[in-house]
Amino acid sequence: MNKMIKLLLLACAPVLLVAACGGGSDDLDDRLDVADPNVRFVHAVPLGPNLSLFRNDVAQSSDVTNVPYKGASNYFDVSVADATWVIKTTTGNVTAGTATFAATRGNKYTLVAIPGANSTTELINIRDPYNKSLTTDKGRIRVLNAAFDQADIDVYLTEPNADLATQTPAFPSVDFRASSPETGNDSIEVTAGNHVYWLVITAAGSKTPVFRAPVTVADNADWLVTVLPDTVLVVAADSSTPATELGNAL
Repeated sequence: MNKMIKLLLLACAPVLLVAACGGGSDDLDDRLDVADPNVRFVHAVPLGPNLSLFRNDVAQSSDVTNVPYKGASNYFDVSVADATWVIKTTTGNVTAGTATFAATRGNKYTLVAIPGANSTTELINIRDPYNKSLTTDKGRIRVLNAAFDQADIDVYLTEPNADLATQTPAFPSVDFRASSPETGNDSIEVTAGNHVYWLVITAAGSKTPVFRAPVTVADNADWLVTVLPDTVLVVAADSSTPATELGNAL
């Protein structure tokens, strides 16, 4: 029996009564910080051409090839190493953005094509250390402000009948091209079990919604809520449809 198997058995021993040693989840290796690093891609450039993702100038999976605006992929495994990631236009093979980082075990990385300064495109990297308890079924949510027409936003996650005037934003004052929580920090955990919330977006400091929609958070959901100029995109991990647009209920 090798060292890795012993490690997994020791980690599971205190929670044998919990299904799959992780609250019914199949991401045990992620929670133990022994999984290969994972990468996914999101295209958040309005009117931008279709893009493909390359690692050290090598094309990656079909899920990150010829990706249109509002497209996203699921996570895929990568090796533990320094690497340069590049997005190129599908037509013309023009480099549109670059990110260099060292991928490490137990971490998940979201690479997002986003409008940059002076009509350029940037490739930003959001690192999620995925420090999730072995036994929790809570959902995990992070917000990315990719809406160039909303400099700073507050994002609320409220109960259906809550008075917004009395609520505190779950994700306060999120700058354009920034995520909340910031890269390198864990997503926030929320009660799941198909729990229904209202997702409400306002300008920072305002109580006047510019977007609101009901959302249902399933057990172990892992979301990147991407705020775009014309819509809100829920990028869900391990989903048959990684990117889902929300309708504005205002």
